[in-house]
Amino acid sequence: MTTRQTMTWQKMAERNDQVLMLVYPEMTALDLVGPQYAFACTLGAKVHLVGQTREPVMTDTKFAIVPTMTFDEAPADPTVIFVPGGTTGTLAAIRDETTLSFVADRGARATYVTSVCTGSLVLAAAGLLSGYRATSHWAARDLLAAGGAEPVDARVVIDRNRITGAGVSAGLDFGLKLVAMMRDEAYARSVQLLAEYAPEPPFKAGTPAEAGPEITAPLLAMFEGFRRDAVLAVGAAAGRSR
Repeated sequence: MTTRQTMTWQKMAERNDQVLMLVYPEMTALDLVGPQYAFACTLGAKVHLVGQTREPVMTDTKFAIVPTMTFDEAPADPTVIFVPGGTTGTLAAIRDETTLSFVADRGARATYVTSVCTGSLVLAAAGLLSGYRATSHWAARDLLAAGGAEPVDARVVIDRNRITGAGVSAGLDFGLKLVAMMRDEAYARSVQLLAEYAPEPPFKAGTPAEAGPEITAPLLAMFEGFRRDAVLAVGAAAGRSR
């Protein structure tokens, strides 16, 4: 490592970026864990897992995540506000006035307003995606329109300071993109190398187009109830937020 690189990294370490990562019951753990790794590897970034209380939060895959601070303790002007997704848990978060008010408040002042998977529905419900391009899990992406957003079929969507990732595993791509924005591309490449993130999936089935209708149709049917309830919840909440 050259002296110039050492100086650059030293300056990065002197930063005081505050990253708020929302945690809520029945969220999808991998939505959060992938980006959290990237943020935790970012020199000068303080990463906080923020819940309504400090009690352990059970995720939808049934292991617990322990918040490091509460809504009341969270910095008022964060560098990043991040929202993970889920299904029934995400619906509950959208319908919970305390959670939605926290996201709307911090999102209004954050440098970067971000999400992975259906976490973007929470942002939309909080009134933070109106007039912005955004993405979400493939089974819910079109529902973003109920919150005034323009749905985009892409792995990561960047529109001004709104950065949204598609479903679940897209959190890894999202995390690296945001680290590059917060630091630089070379640093993000270093984080990618540290993680040995060089995906070679065993099957080409990560999107509906790749998987085909035979596999996609039954999965989409599983989301019918969620889609119906989510579009109503997002529309109602976003209407109150405007």
